[in-house]
Amino acid sequence: MTTPTSALNDSDVAIAAARAGADVVRDLYGTRLTRIDKGAGDFATAADVAAEKAILDVLRATRPDDGVLGEEGGQQGVSGAARQWWVDPLCGTLNYAVGTMLVAVNVALRDGAAAVADPFSGEVFYTDGESAWARAEGGDTRLTPTSATRLVDVNLDPPFPSAPGFRAVGLLAHPLFVERFRPRVASSTLALAWVAAGKRAAYVTDGEDLSESVHFAAGIALCRAVGCVVTGIDGAPIGPGARGLVAAADAETHELLMSM
Repeated sequence: MTTPTSALNDSDVAIAAARAGADVVRDLYGTRLTRIDKGAGDFATAADVAAEKAILDVLRATRPDDGVLGEEGGQQGVSGAARQWWVDPLCGTLNYAVGTMLVAVNVALRDGAAAVADPFSGEVFYTDGESAWARAEGGDTRLTPTSATRLVDVNLDPPFPSAPGFRAVGLLAHPLFVERFRPRVASSTLALAWVAAGKRAAYVTDGEDLSESVHFAAGIALCRAVGCVVTGIDGAPIGPGARGLVAAADAETHELLMSM
């Protein structure tokens, strides 16, 4: 029996939308895809566009009165809607285009539910805004962050707006970092979901204000729901005027990274 759309809660909708996008991303993987140039070395593929359409179809069917901000299509839906969904249909496009399966499909309701789908593992990391879980074939598992892996994902993609004050490559060379952590470069915000799930100790990226970015909204929501420490690269709260993002599994890990 199909669940009526009116009975779906926001996390159900986020999961369904993220899965719809992930299905497209997985189905088109390895095919010859048209590239859409965005300038400055950035591009989208036909998979990005098709995945966003699949996500929008779910949101329109289940939440027709909500607005949607999509990475590829911009602002859509009801103009001035109080509720806004942020959609990143394929985070890690360059990875995907060269056959690397480190990508994520991100769907987030502003100040609410969110979901991050891994098209290739089949996992969906999701939150209702208060707690967070991973959904796989075996059911749901509550996310529990931990720094035990000592793995820190660092985004090395340009631009670097905080240089020379902060350089990610400088962090990797810091003696204390070398002593306490091991670097990883996923080049996808899937790494934020991994912090929430205890697969990474932390995630670090430079950038302008990321608090309302379609790329980061879902991952930030997951991390906050499980009690991770989430700040800018200077340790201040993320928001207007802030730069970059540090999401750490615990306060000790965050403090160590700030000291570097």
